[in-house]
Amino acid sequence: MRVTVSRKAHFNAAHRLYRKDWSDEKNELIFDKCSNPYFHGHNYELIVSVTGEIDPETGYVVDMKLLKEIIKEEVEDAFDHKNLNLEVPEFKDLNPTAENIVVVIYNKVRPKIESNLDLEITLYETPRNFVSYSGK
Repeated sequence: MRVTVSRKAHFNAAHRLYRKDWSDEKNELIFDKCSNPYFHGHNYELIVSVTGEIDPETGYVVDMKLLKEIIKEEVEDAFDHKNLNLEVPEFKDLNPTAENIVVVIYNKVRPKIESNLDLEITLYETPRNFVSYSGK
């Protein structure tokens, strides 16, 4: 029997959507107000979901205390109250769109989760705009 367990977290971060190889006009045309050269911020909500068999010994799919620690170390400590473009190495040459952020988070968390477990990351940039990634 496969069960999915999830943990919510959040972080606040600033970013600017733009491509260095495009003109300011083209960046503004494509990314609109999100290309503001002075950046803008979001209160990101994160859901980390792990799916697998229930361990008959513990009754857990994954220890939620361990999942909490992984999220804190790999996401909250790395992204919270940061300017993603300037302070997070993964976005030095990667546009920090919600799509790219969710893939970066997945790639940071995946090695910390046992390989027999499935992982899905859902990232809310706003209450109505969100993305999900499961490594596929």
